[in-house]
Amino acid sequence: MSPAALPRAAAPLLGFGRLLRRYGFPIAPEQVSSFMQAVTLLGPRSMADIHEAALATLAPTPDRRDEFEAHFQSYFYGNAAALAEGDADEETRINDDSGASDEETEVARREEGGELSSASEQLGSRDFRRNGDGLDAFRRKLAAALPARRSFRTMRTRSRGSLDLRRSLREIVSADGDIPSPLLRRRQTVPRKLLMLIDVSGSMKLYTADYLKLAHAVLQGADRAEVFTFGTRLTRITSALRIRDRGQALARAAAQVDDWDGGTRMGLTLLAFLSVPRFSAFARGAAVVILSDALERGDHAELEMAMRRLSARAFRLSLATPLAGDPRFRPATAALRAILPLLDDLVDGSSLSGLADFILSLARTAPAAEAIWKRVS
Repeated sequence: MSPAALPRAAAPLLGFGRLLRRYGFPIAPEQVSSFMQAVTLLGPRSMADIHEAALATLAPTPDRRDEFEAHFQSYFYGNAAALAEGDADEETRINDDSGASDEETEVARREEGGELSSASEQLGSRDFRRNGDGLDAFRRKLAAALPARRSFRTMRTRSRGSLDLRRSLREIVSADGDIPSPLLRRRQTVPRKLLMLIDVSGSMKLYTADYLKLAHAVLQGADRAEVFTFGTRLTRITSALRIRDRGQALARAAAQVDDWDGGTRMGLTLLAFLSVPRFSAFARGAAVVILSDALERGDHAELEMAMRRLSARAFRLSLATPLAGDPRFRPATAALRAILPLLDDLVDGSSLSGLADFILSLARTAPAAEAIWKRVS
């Protein structure tokens, strides 16, 4: 049901569900619908009824109950102090760019000139200059170079297929019982999804601009690609980079990402990505490329857990680190040693051309990262 078709009294309830999703709560549309139905059943006679309905249907996890209460107080009572106290826990925030309308995105994709404005808050800003980087050839080759899989959808074929019994019987009936040449079908082959996760923390500052240009070329060349940035927050920038003009696309992406050149909580942000069912589905059966130095601070248990879950979902899990550009590099940190057995690839991420060549080679088989780096070490 569209928001315009809802009763006016239901709009705040729908808005609260959207607010929780924006802050990384795994709220499904069915839960929001159940929340509104529960409020209807309860009357409601007081705000306590709405609060109880929210707890019963939106079901915050115990570790995020305090944050849930802070958002409820801020949204329904206007108590900003409660939200400020909740922010002190430094929960990973998720920025999803899917709120933009399809019409707005399509207009922006076709637009070749002018400026794009954004009213979103910026905690940090970046300016991406345009230069000749040879990504046009990469964009043209990408669709044909991606790994492919057999779809459950079928297509008509003249040879090397299975019998299309339904069409064949229809042809026999239309020919008054004559037996025509058999009609065949075969399963389609479609490119796999490509998911890019880009580290925008301070330690990656020298490489972020090139990574965003590469991501823009990926989204222009592949229909089924997704791009996220992570540092202390997780941000989906796919819609921004779908804009055809690179300058406009990078300007919009720069406005959406709040945590440029800051700290990094790689494990927590990847776990936040996996906690949202719609985002987690992007990784299922996909070629996942993480562009990061993987310098996780503190305990790496969260990073290992996130990479294990990503590895179980992905067709191929790759880590491109600029540290590997040094011939003396070895995966010697505790975090890299822990995740190395989970990686299909651990490659040099210091060169834009090298990264482009690596992405074009994802369809080709290669030894596992652990096997390669054991030989090197």
